[in-house]
Amino acid sequence: MADVLPLVEARLRSALGEPDARAAVTFLGTDRIEVLRFQEGDIVRYATLGMSAQPMSDPTAVLADPVKGPRAELVLSVRAGLADTGKVLRPLAVLAASPQVEGVVVAPGASLDVGEPLWPGAPFTSVLVAEPGGLIEDLDLDESLDPVHFLPLLPMTPNEAAWKRVHGAQALQERWLTHGTDLRDPSRRSVPLE
Repeated sequence: MADVLPLVEARLRSALGEPDARAAVTFLGTDRIEVLRFQEGDIVRYATLGMSAQPMSDPTAVLADPVKGPRAELVLSVRAGLADTGKVLRPLAVLAASPQVEGVVVAPGASLDVGEPLWPGAPFTSVLVAEPGGLIEDLDLDESLDPVHFLPLLPMTPNEAAWKRVHGAQALQERWLTHGTDLRDPSRRSVPLE
């Protein structure tokens, strides 16, 4: 079985260009997670590399299947120069390691919380996992393996995260759309929730 990560990195480069920075984080008992930074105009994108090395497995399964199961990497896009978003590397790596550490399957519609601001002064401690396939196409692997999805992360304020738990991801996304929320603004306020 071919190593998945070089293929994933090649897909990231073909979609986003050359990364201008990369950092690696290793947590006890997990594989290394890298975060690559890509700059395009006034948008900075952070993409994880390493989460897709192993398939995510159902936390209720007795044994994790080493081959079958969903694979994903995370992508966060923010406007450059408005906040110190460079410090998001560790929180992103924590989120990318969560399938290995906590046995969760990260999928669209899920909320992921790091329990602290995503970067210094950020009004966000969690993200909504959005649908893949927009910015970066899925990466098909060998027939026996699930494709790698590149899941966009949409930062949520604590109020938005609480509202989403009650009303659902679709309702929150519709509210953002209705109010013309700039989800790439690293210092935006919460969308009106009344």
